[in-house]
Amino acid sequence: MALELVISAVQDGFRIAFLKDGALIEYQTEEKDTKFTVGDIYLGTVKKLAHNLNASFVDIGYKKVAFLHYSDLGPQFYSISKFTQLAINGQVKDYKLNDFTLEPPIDKLGKVSDVIHKNQPILVQIAKEPISNKGPRLSAELALAGRYMILVPVNQTVNVSKRITNSEERQRLLRLVSSIKPANFGLIIRTAAEGKEVAKLVQDLKELLEKWEAGIKALSHAVPRDKVIGEINRASSILRDMLSEKFDNILIDDPTAYSELKQYIKTIAPEKEKIVKQYQGKVKLFEHLGIEKQLKLLFGQTVSIEGGGYLIIEHTEAMHVIDVNSGNSAIEKDHEEMALSINLAAAKEIARQLRLRDMGGIIVIDFIDIRDPENKRKIYQAMKEYMSEDRSKVTVLPLSKFGLMQITRQRVRPVTNLITQEQCPTCDGTGKISPSILIADQIEKSIQLLLTTQNEESITLFVHPYLYAYFTAGFFSRRLKWLLKYKKWINLAEDSSLGITEYKFINKQNEEIELS
Repeated sequence: MALELVISAVQDGFRIAFLKDGALIEYQTEEKDTKFTVGDIYLGTVKKLAHNLNASFVDIGYKKVAFLHYSDLGPQFYSISKFTQLAINGQVKDYKLNDFTLEPPIDKLGKVSDVIHKNQPILVQIAKEPISNKGPRLSAELALAGRYMILVPVNQTVNVSKRITNSEERQRLLRLVSSIKPANFGLIIRTAAEGKEVAKLVQDLKELLEKWEAGIKALSHAVPRDKVIGEINRASSILRDMLSEKFDNILIDDPTAYSELKQYIKTIAPEKEKIVKQYQGKVKLFEHLGIEKQLKLLFGQTVSIEGGGYLIIEHTEAMHVIDVNSGNSAIEKDHEEMALSINLAAAKEIARQLRLRDMGGIIVIDFIDIRDPENKRKIYQAMKEYMSEDRSKVTVLPLSKFGLMQITRQRVRPVTNLITQEQCPTCDGTGKISPSILIADQIEKSIQLLLTTQNEESITLFVHPYLYAYFTAGFFSRRLKWLLKYKKWINLAEDSSLGITEYKFINKQNEEIELS
């Protein structure tokens, strides 16, 4: 299994593709000077309390105020608020919290008005990027992500990723990390830490503490709406979160980005530096690797699946809906067997599409109807297995009696949606054309001009087959009316290469007639 990360520079940023055996499984874009990225920490100001929502709206500089729910304040909100105010006033002496006294936790079932007030300065982190007409969603429970650990200020706990399943390794990491954990900081051990020696963990923690210290120092001269701690760019964050021994190749076509990412990998995983390569071919990188073609095929409303079936994918404000269709597989004799085969292939492609388009929120899948409970269980288990590779938090529910499956997937940024269809030259993308009768009137005016003004003796009118049928339909056809009116027979010919509203006239010398 070959894993490749491909990064291509475009005018306004970067395009990032993740390939598995040449097949595209993740695609993201990053614009230059992107603001309000997941993980960024801002100094905000509380603008409004929404008592009915038990939430507040915070100004962090986006065109719409950001949303902060009471449940996202975090249990140690009093402590982080106290520390933030000290930092703003320049009264913090120990940025590593060694001498800081934690405040009691907030009430889990409390009210937002009991904890924060209007115009209060508040340190917040972006949990979800702006989506549609909504502003960012925030969290006041701060977390700084590193390669092997996540640093959680004003916290005391140490937790291990659920994806590390070996009990001995979990205990080893807990002992190691607990021994190096600074006071008043919590740590979450990431999957990438599995099997790593203590030196790498110590180095990762050191870099996270330095990042925290730099951000807190900046608070003393920061003003509301300032970004205090920024997340690394998306390409680097993907490398940080996904880089593993299985990675075979990282290909970049931009010299500057190549140098930066090579240096970054040298820092986090020196043994992987050799897999970073700069592409210098004449053909565009995405075209060279066939990614451009895959994007066109995979981002349409209709997506083909193995076995002749296809998916129809619809996006709405409330949810995403995916309909599984059998296509030309419906000729199979055994419906149950055919339905199971198509549904299993659909489950595999749907898991890929969710990652590829970064579809989040509620996803409802309408599978082809099956009756056997064992087959329903197979589809459910297959979907769970395919979704287990997803980096986002995912919940998969069993098939309902109506053949519907519901999936919830963590949504942190807008769904990726590419335009894969080109504008129709006939209707200019409107989906509508002039009525046949209006086109016929235009053609008759041209006929009148040719026969009465330009005195053409013999003309042949070439039109689209649709118009040909319209002009020749019935005994008292449009063409017969022209004969009676102009006393000359108009030759008609079909030409399927013409657009439905296009036409041309040919004289007896077989030359196209220019309409003056």
